[in-house]
Amino acid sequence: MQLSSRRSTPEIGVDELDDLLSSGEVRVLDVREDWEFRRGRVPGAISLPLGRLTAQAAGLPRDRPYAVICESGSRSLAAAEYLLAQGFEGVVSVRGGTGAWVRTQRPIERD
Repeated sequence: MQLSSRRSTPEIGVDELDDLLSSGEVRVLDVREDWEFRRGRVPGAISLPLGRLTAQAAGLPRDRPYAVICESGSRSLAAAEYLLAQGFEGVVSVRGGTGAWVRTQRPIERD
């Protein structure tokens, strides 16, 4: 997916993500591949791999903003930028991704 970098895509850290999840203010959109998602994810995350985002983004609920996450933070930046360009409001990328979430010993879900 090729996206322009005309603006700076908003980012948050895992501490802020944890706070937003606790208050129910965001949905987590995990853009890693299916096998990565099954291996371990932020509780409640929705899986939509980056390669399918452009085809399936229109079907995403828009009742809450999205915190987009991947393994380290690079795919999520591209996905967040795409969603913002499509008119989704309040989208942020999670800096450090699922790796940072796990390193801070937060809970994960597994299949």
